[in-house]
Amino acid sequence: MEARTKAEVLRRLRSVAGHVEGIARMVEEDAYCIDIIRQIQAVQRALAKVNDLVLAQHLRACVTTAIRGEDPEERERVLEEIVEVFEAAQKI
Repeated sequence: MEARTKAEVLRRLRSVAGHVEGIARMVEEDAYCIDIIRQIQAVQRALAKVNDLVLAQHLRACVTTAIRGEDPEERERVLEEIVEVFEAAQKI
């Protein structure tokens, strides 16, 4: 993974981890349910952004390399992985 993307992904994941800890505290303190749900939704959006960053990096690096390569089986494998990722995303 590109160093700049890796740093951004790690920064965002650390932020998400902090938010999740905050949500746990909210639950322990019996915070208002809707407030907890809003925080959970914020974490989900943050994780979706991390997912987008990782996917974009994968497309720019791994997929591009495979498509430009000479191995048709590798091209097919990488494309199938992408299809599987999108299919799994639709089930969420």
